[in-house]
Parts: sequence; C-alpha cells; structure tokens
Amino acid sequence: MTYTTESASTFSSTRFDSSTQFADAVPATIALFKRLSVDDQLALLWYAYTEMGRSITPAAPGAARLQLAEGLLNQIKAMSHAEQLQVMRDLAANRNTAISRAYGVLSANTKLAFWYELSVLMERGIVVPMPPGYRPSPAVTEVLEAIKSLDFGQQITVLRNAVIDMGVDPLAD
Repeated sequence: MTYTTESASTFSSTRFDSSTQFADAVPATIALFKRLSVDDQLALLWYAYTEMGRSITPAAPGAARLQLAEGLLNQIKAMSHAEQLQVMRDLAANRNTAISRAYGVLSANTKLAFWYELSVLMERGIVVPMPPGYRPSPAVTEVLEAIKSLDFGQQITVLRNAVIDMGVDPLAD
C-alpha cells in the first residue's frame, strides 16, 4: 500500500506497530509531518532533537560540512528572537527570502545538521528558545511518537526528508 498525504489522514489515527512495513512507515510518517502547521513542524524538530538524544548529527555523514551553514547560523544568531523565529518559520513555509535561498542550496545532511545546531542554540538561549511551559499539540505528540517507534535509520530518514524540502532552492526553475 502506498501512502499519500490524503491516505495518511486515515492512517494518522493508528499508531505504528510491528506489522507496519519499513517501506510504508517512513513515507507515512513524513506525510504526517507535512500535515503539521509551520509552528508545529518547528516544535517537532526541536522535540525530536532534544528527546531522541544527540545521536542524529553524528549519524549524518555530511554533518562535518556544517561550516557551509555557519554564515547562515551567524546571521541568525545576530538577530532578535522575534526575527529568529520568523526566519525559522520562513524556512519551514518555503518563503522566498535570502536566508531561505541560501539554505536551499545546502545538502540534505547539512540541512539536518543545521537544524541540530539551531536546537543547541535554542537550548543555550542564543536562538529564540521554546516558550516556558510550552506543551506540544496532540498532532506534534502523535508524529513524535510515530518517529520514536521507527528504527534509528528510519528516524534519520524521516528527519532528513522533513528538512530537505524547507527553504527555497534558488536553482530550481
């Protein structure tokens, strides 16, 4: 069975279990992620990095190329918290901005490492942190639980696919 965004809506009320096939679990989880609002997508990424540990970035073979994203990260660090949040929203919403275009040319693994670094900067308060007392929406909790139920390789694939389409590819038509 192939899952689409439409078929994921019927699938979303069912938790993943051992009968879920590998080939179906990843696209179904990505479809659930893409149905989230922009703010919920950002919250999910933060929770994924903080709750699932820091093993995500070492697993990304291109993470060593994070220096390619250092300029973007430095620009974001120099902004006010309100501006930082807007940049993250612009990336997730594919808004055509200078930062979104610069992000768009990064490799998939560098994008994965970029979001990891943002979560570290958020924890340190350098980048706008999660609001005190923030509780994830039921939709975020559902997708996070779906990701947690996957094996490590599937988790990385889902997170990589979640961030790869963010931003704007300035080289696309």
